[in-house]
Amino acid sequence: MPTDSSYIQIEDILRQDPGGRGLMAGLPHERLSQLAGELENAQRVVIVTGFPITGCGIGETDGPPGAVNLAALFRTLGKEVRLVTDPLSQALVAAGRDLLCPGVPVECAPLEGGGDFCRALLGRFDPTHVIAIERPGKGRDGHFHNARGECIDHMVADTDPLLCGGRAVTISIGDGGNELGMGALRPYIEAGVPHGALVCADCPADYTLAAGVSNWWGWGVAALMSRHLGRDLLPTDEQETALLSAVVHAGGVDGVTRRRECTVDSLSLEQNLAVLRALRALTRQKEEVPV
Repeated sequence: MPTDSSYIQIEDILRQDPGGRGLMAGLPHERLSQLAGELENAQRVVIVTGFPITGCGIGETDGPPGAVNLAALFRTLGKEVRLVTDPLSQALVAAGRDLLCPGVPVECAPLEGGGDFCRALLGRFDPTHVIAIERPGKGRDGHFHNARGECIDHMVADTDPLLCGGRAVTISIGDGGNELGMGALRPYIEAGVPHGALVCADCPADYTLAAGVSNWWGWGVAALMSRHLGRDLLPTDEQETALLSAVVHAGGVDGVTRRRECTVDSLSLEQNLAVLRALRALTRQKEEVPV
């Protein structure tokens, strides 16, 4: 059985903050050993993503790749999976899905009536686990905000009920604090993130996974389960290159530069792949230690 320290090393790799978002300083470690057991026993998993970029009319490159990686992972582990997004990110998620996990349903919550759509989805699919990765969450004022503190209600389908209104175990993945489920980190978000008190998502998840880039936890969960199950579940560099390219080809833009290019939060493909390689090296190193 892996030690807690081996899980902490995964978390430390992902908590690099190259974009200076301000969220990572002083964060407590999450209960990754317990989370690994939870995910091993998951039966039906909903993964929601998609963050719209103002002035672009479409979603960003952070979120959909990570969500697709998670969907591919859980399908490999024999779980039932649903991807959820809204109209501004639907094409991005579908493009990644077609590449890595064809056949996994992509549910599209409408911009009007998104809450009712999500409650109906909970009723008919009855997920055991819900994961939000780089998905806007309502602040205490009842509105969705981007990192600049701008209200983006008109661009966001309300998917908060997926985490706040069901019986499932909930996991939140974010990098700035305004993502659905990040409410448990409010003191750190208010202290370290610009506009933190305003943008912090109010709803807390059962488990909160912070990273310098949200996508990275798509790999991080795969590394976690690789260690927990003793098998290699990480994607290859080639798969990730193709995945990001597919999301960009479908219209995805960098959330920082707002350009349609193979970057995520202004970080190059190579900078992102360096994180994947570090996780792969850690996983393989640990696998080679004699019992």
